[in-house]
Amino acid sequence: MKLFHSPTSPYVRKVMVLLHETGQLADVEIVPTHSTPISPAESLLGKNPLTKVPALERADGPTLFDSRVICAFLDARVQAGLYPEGARRWEVMTLEALADGILDAALLMTYEGRLRPEGMQWDSWTDAQWIKIERACAALNQRWMAHLSGALDMGQIAVACALGYLDLRHDARSWRTGNEALAAWYSGFESRPSMIATRPDA
Repeated sequence: MKLFHSPTSPYVRKVMVLLHETGQLADVEIVPTHSTPISPAESLLGKNPLTKVPALERADGPTLFDSRVICAFLDARVQAGLYPEGARRWEVMTLEALADGILDAALLMTYEGRLRPEGMQWDSWTDAQWIKIERACAALNQRWMAHLSGALDMGQIAVACALGYLDLRHDARSWRTGNEALAAWYSGFESRPSMIATRPDA
């Protein structure tokens, strides 16, 4: 298998953390890829029509894309249990969707600041994305701490990668303020070997 990879993509990081945690890293060839909404990677054409990373090329089926699809496939491949059966499965999937929502908003903020010409940037729109992130972090801090403190699952990995991306790109906005329980949990989770190994450079 080949994983189209960008080291600063938080969606790619989710997949990489899963590969480390489930012992599948040696099964995947990492293909360095640089792609942005205005400069798509040529290497992704024909693999993912959306030209986004991550994308997982397989020998026995179509290329998979979207981090949630890839993570579910890799989890099922070795029956790792990061998407458990029963009622908890829906909690895990909801938590992963919430984390990806944080990432969606954070990436839009990054693109606004880095890709849109300075005179065309819209501060109110950027601030509105941050309000979504603030609400999501508050929900994690108030509703999800018992789950986050439980057995490892994909929801936890997704949340940790989302918070790591906030530190990387939007640290000045301080998501930790008012979310002390969440911040304490993340401080412990980010010390896992899989998180350390996949930590992007600024």
